Amino acid sequence: MRGCCGLVTLKNEPVPLKGISVEVRVQGFVADVSSTLRYENCESSPLEAVFVFPMEEGSSLYHFHAQIGGERIEGEIREKQQAREEYDDALSSGQQAFLLEESEESGDVFRLSVGSLPPGQEASVCLSYVSELAVEVDGALRYCLPAVLNPRYTPAGSESLTAPGGCITVPAGPVPYSLSLSAQLSSPAGISAVKSNCALSELEYLREDQTQAKVSLAPGHLFNQDVELLIYYSRPHQASVTVEAGLESAALGSLMGDSVVMVSLYPEFPAAVDTPQSSCGEFVFLVDRSGSMDCPMSNEGSGPMRIESARNTLLLLLKSLPLGCFFNIYGFGSNFESFFPESVEYTQETMDSALEKVKGMQADLGGTEILQPLKDIYSKACKPGHPRQLFVFTDGEVGNTKQVISEVQKHAGSHRCFTFGIGEGASTALIKGMARAGSGHPDFITGKDRLQPKVMQSLRFALQPAVNNLLLNWDVPAGLEVVPVSETPRVLFRGHRLILYAQLRGKCDGSLVGRATLQYSLGETPQKIEISFKLQPEQSTGLTTHRLAARTLIRTLEDGESMEECSWGEEEETAEEKEKKKRVKERVVQISTESGVISSHTAFIAVNKNSSQAVQGPLIQRNIRAPMMYKLMGSSMPMMACMAPSPPVAMACMGAPVAMACMGAPVAMARSMEMSDCNFTVQSAFGYSDDDLSNTAPEPVEKEDPMLTLISLQKADGSWELSDSLATVFEKTLQEVLSSMPGEVSDRAVWATVLGLLWLHGFRADLKDEWEFLAMKALSWVKGRAGDHVKLCLDAGISLLGCKVDPQTLSV
Repeated sequence: MRGCCGLVTLKNEPVPLKGISVEVRVQGFVADVSSTLRYENCESSPLEAVFVFPMEEGSSLYHFHAQIGGERIEGEIREKQQAREEYDDALSSGQQAFLLEESEESGDVFRLSVGSLPPGQEASVCLSYVSELAVEVDGALRYCLPAVLNPRYTPAGSESLTAPGGCITVPAGPVPYSLSLSAQLSSPAGISAVKSNCALSELEYLREDQTQAKVSLAPGHLFNQDVELLIYYSRPHQASVTVEAGLESAALGSLMGDSVVMVSLYPEFPAAVDTPQSSCGEFVFLVDRSGSMDCPMSNEGSGPMRIESARNTLLLLLKSLPLGCFFNIYGFGSNFESFFPESVEYTQETMDSALEKVKGMQADLGGTEILQPLKDIYSKACKPGHPRQLFVFTDGEVGNTKQVISEVQKHAGSHRCFTFGIGEGASTALIKGMARAGSGHPDFITGKDRLQPKVMQSLRFALQPAVNNLLLNWDVPAGLEVVPVSETPRVLFRGHRLILYAQLRGKCDGSLVGRATLQYSLGETPQKIEISFKLQPEQSTGLTTHRLAARTLIRTLEDGESMEECSWGEEEETAEEKEKKKRVKERVVQISTESGVISSHTAFIAVNKNSSQAVQGPLIQRNIRAPMMYKLMGSSMPMMACMAPSPPVAMACMGAPVAMACMGAPVAMARSMEMSDCNFTVQSAFGYSDDDLSNTAPEPVEKEDPMLTLISLQKADGSWELSDSLATVFEKTLQEVLSSMPGEVSDRAVWATVLGLLWLHGFRADLKDEWEFLAMKALSWVKGRAGDHVKLCLDAGISLLGCKVDPQTLSV
């Protein structure tokens, strides 16, 4: 079993995935992606394959086709139930059919059913989607091809699309298929570099002005991790407007029939915005403590465990908070607990109490039930004059994503929500959806990324004066009407890119010019960004802008629908509510079918009606799922029978299905995973959750990072006390430190705090993004206590520590 991969027969003979081909076309801040997967049925019976794959949240899946035996079968959008019935009818009549639908649980998970694949036959499926690219902290655009779909924890009483249900794991063998990925890049802002976590070919420029380029994945890539491309532009803050012509066959006045305009803005804010302006605020940290948090941050098995990284991050956050604010910490899993009954004022006493509890935090709370702690947080009254800032840390394995996002959206007026997806496979729908609903900022930490700098970036956002009162105005010639498709956000941060869509109704001379103006307030100062654009639409954009606009409109309607359902709760729907829900669904189906963009209420159905001969023989169902990016310790675990009375739905990534067989009755089923420091057990025959995850292996003993030791010794007001522990960080004895203290200085804490600052600037300057806030507190404290002796302490400290630090660096 160890060497099997892909679809598996009862005799453990593979029905392999032959290859994956991915083409990425990046235009500005948007990616258009086509993925083709080739399979072959080596069984003696017809096969029905089911696999589930992840996709970036907000992606517009707009095209699907399959090819069997030289026959191309085009997918068509239908209302979801109608598509399911057509699929079942096709299988019943012996026809080949495909059904592609969005998960009921989450908008970033899709399920593809491949029906009646004849024995000995090869099939390929092609999926095309467009997506806005996320902006990283350093300004890079991030494209990610997921290699894993984690099992999503589903609350009791709910059905999971992704959890295989009571099936034990076995180690995965080599991946016997090829992956090719090529990317065509185009931007008037100029392409300066492309980086990746995987080996790439050399970047090849297609134009002298470096506005077009191409790059590809190096041959021999093993698809054992997400493939990430980081794209850097020479002029990233250059605003742009795209006007795209509508379909001639579509009705004028409809979204697809009219021209659509896309405005892309990446504002530069004054440097002062980076400086915290207020000590006000209520900071609530919601930390995942489910079993899966006891897995490594990196798929390579190196680096800290996720829960360890979360503990270190909480230490850094607690030391960086300003005096006078309020805070609380929640841990959640199958249940939840909070450090304090309600948020407490940030003092030395409350900080020490919280840090003691942080040290004992383990990944020991079972599953990943995030909804209940959210409700508990929102049930507590906000502190007057202290805006609430919620920080959520999770590996994103939940099945009730839409309910969670709706809960955040209900309370969007009273808080901001910053989210962090930890590890490969975190749900983009959950992480991005919560941040979007809470006017915050999402971040993903994968591979060897450090969690701390991204968290501190969000803390910087939370402490900034609000960039608010955003208003987008349009100035177009007579005869044109601008109909906004997307809502202007309530809050904008430094480092955020803003993409807005609008429909242009009517006609005018294409040689004329329109104007878009974004107005907003930064603190008390009004700001304005203005950009002019030609109204002549582009004809060769492939409807990318229209499809993204359609997805934006669909998501707005679906979010509103989820909000309504959440507000109804357990009560029976009234006739008026049912009618409203029906109208929303009809509108979503209409937009989806007109634009060809899939939604929660529609699905792609493809039936081979040209086949001259019906597929003969009993139909066998196979579930395909993705490899989990971990490694099992020690020897392989034995296979276990799956006791589910009906075929459980398994998972697979777009690119990397692995061994799994499911026949519906009690038969052998295996789930291939690679894990490190994580063991799995079978909880029951009817469900799988994070409760199955536990860490039984002792963690290796490593020398503590001296920077973490230094940070842990800092007091709430920003100062350090002179001690043996502090001297050890400096690799000195306490006597050496004391004997070097200037005679004019009598306060040991001043001397210790200056040394702490010098050590950070002299030996950890590369990690300044992580310790900058706590250093600001320390410097403020020193200036208030040392008076004229600061310069003496700096000179003596530089001599003692042997570091080179410009006094101006410390604003002295």
